[in-house]
Amino acid sequence: MSLAHPLEGLLVVAVEQAVAAPFCTGRLADAGARVIKIERPEGDFARGYDELASGQSSYFVWLNRGKESLVLDLRDDADRVTMQELLGRADIFVQNLKPGAMDRLGFGPAYVRAERPELITCSISGYGDQGPLAQRKAYDLLIQAEAGLCSITGGPESPSRVGISLVDIATGATAHAAILEALVARSRTGTGAEISISMFDVMADWLAVPLLQELGGRTPQRVGLAHPSIAPYGAFKAGDGSMFLISIQSEREWALLCRDFLKRPELIEDPRFHSNVARVEHRAATDALLAEAFTRHDHDSAQAALALADIAFATVNDMAGLARHPHLRMVEIDTPGGPIRIPAPAPLVRGAQRMPGPVPGLGAHAPLDFPDGDQPQ
Repeated sequence: MSLAHPLEGLLVVAVEQAVAAPFCTGRLADAGARVIKIERPEGDFARGYDELASGQSSYFVWLNRGKESLVLDLRDDADRVTMQELLGRADIFVQNLKPGAMDRLGFGPAYVRAERPELITCSISGYGDQGPLAQRKAYDLLIQAEAGLCSITGGPESPSRVGISLVDIATGATAHAAILEALVARSRTGTGAEISISMFDVMADWLAVPLLQELGGRTPQRVGLAHPSIAPYGAFKAGDGSMFLISIQSEREWALLCRDFLKRPELIEDPRFHSNVARVEHRAATDALLAEAFTRHDHDSAQAALALADIAFATVNDMAGLARHPHLRMVEIDTPGGPIRIPAPAPLVRGAQRMPGPVPGLGAHAPLDFPDGDQPQ
């Protein structure tokens, strides 16, 4: 075990596909856990999402680094024995099949934990295993729509999806956190946990603020590159066409903006702008002040003036801008199609470097192939 790999020695068995569960187990693998990914003979269908990462799926490369791929047909008797042997040694069992599917195969969480109460299981689904929609199929964008996220995303003209698989990622991150909590509890009690996480519940939790606003009598509106509750907080075009997004979070910052960027100190006490509530009420006038000020700058002078005034800002980039961004950290990982550079794992631990493992080819690993001294705990 090391600072870079605190989960070294733990065995994770994952019957997973798509994004949410692989996101969770990928982070466990980054931290040193041995993750055995159980795939159907045809493979995780995320392998076929695109061919843009050296002929491989960009999704699959990102989510499945550092794992082992084992092909099993859980309806086949011999493969079911292999699965039983794996679960007999596992510390963590993650699955995101449709509710009830693992029970029908004989590997439901309650059953496998009855045999081994120290096992931590985590089942991920669209709507959970109870309630009126429990049996409905669910994918990321479907939950974005069902939970209401699309209604507050995009501009005034129409709802929109978030540009990444936000629901899946949020669900995977929630599962990851819940599993780590269960590991801490097990270290104290010796008992594992049966965890169930639904994509709908995760998104409902993340949508607590707009939901409370709705229940409080103010239906959230789509405002594009602006903030529904804070002003000024939005995008503005400089004289050369470059775009900046600025954020004012306090009256101290508003005073700095008026004095040092707008060059209009008298606006600090103007009753239309003297508080955030007033500025939101007079958003059009507030934004007009910023829009006019930005036209007096090009990209470089706007950036220098905002930095000098200590205003929080960002350039409005695209993916090409991210690809050449000076702050972007990248690492190289091995894949069946050759080395690929991807964004580095976000956690930084002083004195320890975390390097993701290789991406597995379909069925590239043998079952129960444990090197000496690498037995799961």
